[in-house]
Amino acid sequence: MEVKRGKRFREACTQLESGQLYPLRDALDLVKRMASVHFDETVEIAVSLGIDTKRSDQMIRGAIVLPNGTGRAVRVLVLTKGQKEEEAREAGADYVGHQEFIEKIQGGWTDIDAVVATPDVMSDVGKLGRILGPRGLMPNPKTGSVTFDVAKAVKDLRRGRIEYRADKGGIVHAPLGKVSFGTDQLVENAHTFLGEVIRSKPAAAKGQYLRRIHVSSTMGPSVRVDVQEVLGSFR
Repeated sequence: MEVKRGKRFREACTQLESGQLYPLRDALDLVKRMASVHFDETVEIAVSLGIDTKRSDQMIRGAIVLPNGTGRAVRVLVLTKGQKEEEAREAGADYVGHQEFIEKIQGGWTDIDAVVATPDVMSDVGKLGRILGPRGLMPNPKTGSVTFDVAKAVKDLRRGRIEYRADKGGIVHAPLGKVSFGTDQLVENAHTFLGEVIRSKPAAAKGQYLRRIHVSSTMGPSVRVDVQEVLGSFR
């Protein structure tokens, strides 16, 4: 079934050269120019990897703090108890508690963007897997969201920590910032993210690892990035 595109989207596409691979900076410049809606769109990156996601030793997952943040206000819930509650509040967490928030989430409340939990409450937090998991909110030690250092976790989220994970097709998605960001800021965030993805290459992955890279804004067309140019910047 053919997808019908609006006039604004079609006009933006006229700025793209068919089959063209763009250097990263040029691609991000183009994404900014093509953004034309009346809100500050998020700039996103999608990286197709040469991995077999059916194999556990080739799953890509992690977290990283973008140097220029994401431009997004993050509502943080810290699930903990005792002394750590005060640490979380002082660090700037929006919501802090234990059983009351577990019950609230079980009742359908998910008005949050990130969840941090201390290891001593994870036996209770595990009950929320079916609710938080599909929303990408389930705390996980691999992403630094299960930790006793709740102050650092909250501050990292405020600074622009993002979590990433390869989907079933081996594609990793991440936000790079907002259209209102300067190109230099977006390029720096992109290089930080791509460097992390490259360092995360599984030893078992064979063949070409970085296959395709696309950048886009929330409502705009995607721009294909020259993978070899990106790799050259890390040599």
